[in-house]
Amino acid sequence: MDHEPPAPPDLAGRWVLLAYRIPREPSAPRIAVWRKLDRLGVARLGDGLVALPADARTREQLEWIAEEIGAADGTATVWLATPAGTAQERAIAEQMQAARRAEYLAVVAAARAAENAGAGERSRVAGRLRAELRRIGRRDFFAPAERDVAHQAIRDLTAFEQVPARRGDDREAGEAGDGPAAAGARDAGTTPTPKTAPKTAPKAGPR
Repeated sequence: MDHEPPAPPDLAGRWVLLAYRIPREPSAPRIAVWRKLDRLGVARLGDGLVALPADARTREQLEWIAEEIGAADGTATVWLATPAGTAQERAIAEQMQAARRAEYLAVVAAARAAENAGAGERSRVAGRLRAELRRIGRRDFFAPAERDVAHQAIRDLTAFEQVPARRGDDREAGEAGDGPAAAGARDAGTTPTPKTAPKTAPKAGPR
């Protein structure tokens, strides 16, 4: 089945960059910085150079990490920049969009893997995946179409089909009759005998 190529992301125009160096040892601060940058969804432009679309939030986040790097005996500077050409900027945005696409597809796969589980397990999986979607959404600057697919997969996971009530017993009850006599007859496996009015002898006429 052929798929249309993904739409190109809308460009940001202005970017905030973090250039940093951090000692390899001890490794704990370096790993902590790497993970924090990963959670932010940065584009990695080179060794020790990352970028995010510029706004007040992303600038503040990278400034905090720069301070953390300095506290670990590293060096860090934060820059505001505009790419020299549209093609360069689009390549950065597509890199970020592809990373989010992979994360959304992982959510879809997890939701579909739980489709045949019990209701309680489906509910637990859906709750976990909703939290994962919130985390992905915070670093999703160029949303791919797979975002909507992931949200729909979770809705499908928690949906259930209402089964109409069975009416077989009601029909059987109607055929057997109503009231205590009918109930007793059903219990005994017999059909109740209908009551008839007593016959009366005809009155003799005058002789």
